[in-house]
Amino acid sequence: MKEEKTEKNGSQGVLYVILRVLTVITAAMIFFPIANPARVCDVISNKISLFTSAISYNSLLPSPYRIIKSGQMDEMVIVTAYIGALVALIGIILMAAGACCSLGNLRLQKLGLKFSIIGSIIDIAGCAVCYVAYLMVQQGPENFLDKIGPRFPTGVLVYGGIAAVVLIASIILMVIMPKPEKGMRFEMESKFKLFLMFLPFAFLAFLFCYLPLYGWRYAFFDYKSGGTLSMDNFVGMKWFTYLFTNKMVRSDVINVMKNTLGISGLNVITSWLPMVFAVFLCEMGSMKFRRFVQAFTTIPNFISWVLVYAVALSIFSTDGFINTFAIQAGLMTQDDAQSYLMGDHLTWIKMWGWGTWKGIGWSAIIYIAGISGIDQSLYEAATVDGAGRFQKIRHITLPGLLPTFFVLLLMAIAGILSNGLDQYLVFENADNHDHVNVLDLYVYNLLGEDQIPLSTVVGMFKSVISIVLLFMANGASKLLRGESII
Repeated sequence: MKEEKTEKNGSQGVLYVILRVLTVITAAMIFFPIANPARVCDVISNKISLFTSAISYNSLLPSPYRIIKSGQMDEMVIVTAYIGALVALIGIILMAAGACCSLGNLRLQKLGLKFSIIGSIIDIAGCAVCYVAYLMVQQGPENFLDKIGPRFPTGVLVYGGIAAVVLIASIILMVIMPKPEKGMRFEMESKFKLFLMFLPFAFLAFLFCYLPLYGWRYAFFDYKSGGTLSMDNFVGMKWFTYLFTNKMVRSDVINVMKNTLGISGLNVITSWLPMVFAVFLCEMGSMKFRRFVQAFTTIPNFISWVLVYAVALSIFSTDGFINTFAIQAGLMTQDDAQSYLMGDHLTWIKMWGWGTWKGIGWSAIIYIAGISGIDQSLYEAATVDGAGRFQKIRHITLPGLLPTFFVLLLMAIAGILSNGLDQYLVFENADNHDHVNVLDLYVYNLLGEDQIPLSTVVGMFKSVISIVLLFMANGASKLLRGESII
């Protein structure tokens, strides 16, 4: 009896592993165009995934729009393909919910199996609808079939096959698993709860941070906007060597790196300012005044750089407030008026100043939270010992904030090549271009010039160098402080 139970538990474990692995694979595949079941003909773009097809009908429609209007293809083909993709996506979401529930107790596992069964059936139904769309394409006007190009959606077999396996595994598990006891509650271990709470953020990180790395393939092709990637325009490492061998490009990159490191270096050197600001803010006696200062210094973070530039222009331009006041006060003549904003004088300092003004209040929030987490009994003991305000700051507050400061410092060093784009784009002009052209702005300008492969190469080097800097800074921290963040 005991051996039979062990054997049954072993088979359940294997089936659950299969169910979870296939669900994860399916969930990841919805973001890649290679197996999109909604691509039932050549006029539907081969660059859209199942996820895009399901959430955006227009992603399917623009390419075949002219063909539909001319009567070469019925619009119901696109509508059917869209419905199929949407239904398949809903099924995959239910399957993912079932896989998450499988981490709980017996009652929660039973509920998860119901989700998996329903989700896999819906997924298969969605694939079937996409196949119907493919049959509708084949039944279109014969004289236009070559132009439309009916394409059997291989994603129907891929997604349908995986869903069928998940369905079979779920049914078997539903049969062999014992019934939960009456009154059993839905429960899950804390580690699995924490994992599922973390999962949405991991998904967003994958979606916005790791999935775009798929675009690195453009660095190996002679690609122009609107073109296609094929072995005909594959050039290997051409653009990597071009970055270092072309004198003009190499000169531009050296100048851009100088600006990037210069401005970012100022930010790193002054990264202690938010901490000091937070300390003095918390030392204010009046709570009302403290809240006012905190709100007043945090609001600029939510103002767009376009509006910041508009305000700066009204103050520091040739006919701005500063020059107007100086002329009216007799401090300068109209001929002496100059544009303090657009001039090339102290450009790095000005960019650092605007960035610090805009972000210091927002950056101080994490230090304010750190101060509130310091044990208040330490301050009480220091008061009994006769310590003054600045002594408490020096011996209690600052040491309590140093771990947070060093973590943020390491992150700042890792992101030293990422100055951002908005600020430098709006402040750039013909006079200060040579000193305000940072790496992100340079990549943006390359994209505007349709040099997509070269901009991709520069972006790749930026990512690699940032990772190297992070590990170097982390190693230095571990060597000097005995602590690290990795």
